[in-house]
Amino acid sequence: MTAKIKHLAIISDNYTLLSRFYQALFGMKTGKSPRPESAVAIGDGYIGMNIIPQKLGRQAGLEHFGLEVESVDAVAERLRAKYPAVQLVKRPTNRPFAGISTHDPDGYVFDLSQQQMTNRAEVYVEGEWKQERYISHFTLRSLNPANLAKFYREVYDLQETEKPTDDPNHYLTDGRVTIVIAPWAISDYDGAGIEPRHMDHLGFHVENIDAFKKDLAKLVERNPRLSPKPGGHEGAIRLKLLAKCPHGQFQLADPDGVPIDVTTGR
Repeated sequence: MTAKIKHLAIISDNYTLLSRFYQALFGMKTGKSPRPESAVAIGDGYIGMNIIPQKLGRQAGLEHFGLEVESVDAVAERLRAKYPAVQLVKRPTNRPFAGISTHDPDGYVFDLSQQQMTNRAEVYVEGEWKQERYISHFTLRSLNPANLAKFYREVYDLQETEKPTDDPNHYLTDGRVTIVIAPWAISDYDGAGIEPRHMDHLGFHVENIDAFKKDLAKLVERNPRLSPKPGGHEGAIRLKLLAKCPHGQFQLADPDGVPIDVTTGR
């Protein structure tokens, strides 16, 4: 019953601009959104990404993800048996990626969907395709990475991959996309703005790093508004932390400041 990592969401007031960035640089395609006035749906052939306008009290940036499971009832049974404090909440019918929302023991919120749910729409129902540039991983930071990794193994059957003994991270995969669970330490942000725990960064597989850098330079030259957000001194510290991810080979940010790791590996 291995879950599939099928959805990511970014919160932004610049949601149309961000969608152009991800389409132009990573080849993501737009879905047929039933509510184009309030969000943009794009995808890489496997994951559907929703870019949602920021509203009162909602933090901007990479916000949540979504899992597709064979049976929500089976997930609920596992939660009752092993994680009774974790709740499931049914979402409104206008949420095309989210039949149900839930969370993990660290408080990260994510959506659940299954094939039979009636409110599945947008990239979820448009079929899968293959492209050279696609989402490969994203990172959650935790005060107890081992326990969080155990949760995703026990409840969602995500497979933990082997790693060097001195690597403090845990890597959970559905066979295509990897959730990196990394330690959170306040000292990592020394010299920069102290960030609370949240979804850390987004990773993309590309066919060639040099070709990607050339495409990025061309994009910025043709449309400076699609340039990666500059970070200054604090941004340099943040990118240095991002570069510690073993999955990445080149680091940047989208125009809204969401950190991105680029790799030629999975």
